[in-house]
Amino acid sequence: MKTLEKCALAVLFICFTLQTVQAIKCWDCRSDNDPKCGDPFDNSTLAITDCTQEHELEHLPGVRPTMCRKIRQKVHGEWRYFRSCAYMGEPGIEGDERFCLMRTGSYNIFMEYCTCNSKDGCNAAGQHRLGWLQVLTGTLATGLVAYFLRQ
Repeated sequence: MKTLEKCALAVLFICFTLQTVQAIKCWDCRSDNDPKCGDPFDNSTLAITDCTQEHELEHLPGVRPTMCRKIRQKVHGEWRYFRSCAYMGEPGIEGDERFCLMRTGSYNIFMEYCTCNSKDGCNAAGQHRLGWLQVLTGTLATGLVAYFLRQ
């Protein structure tokens, strides 16, 4: 292999093996304090929260928030919504953010717990899109690998 090809493959290898850490910003509100926090969500008067600025939780030392969450509760017939940074768990169910964890209990209690990390403010609604940078990077990497394999 030529030196240029070796360098290109090394760069690709490093890009795909390094684990990147990105900060996420989430909506932070409670519908019992602000009715705009409910569904439909109205973020016109809310500021988005940078989760890296959130305080460390006493009962979770060393754990930082890496996702957003939205909790929808029905308690005794009243709906409540909570949106915030999430410290634990995985996005969605088995990594699929389209699905939320749902629980019901006695005394007319229902809870839906949704987590996401696909984009800033993902705890506002359920629409998910692949970013153009991810598509461009994947296309470029595939093209380079195909080119070098033909050599």
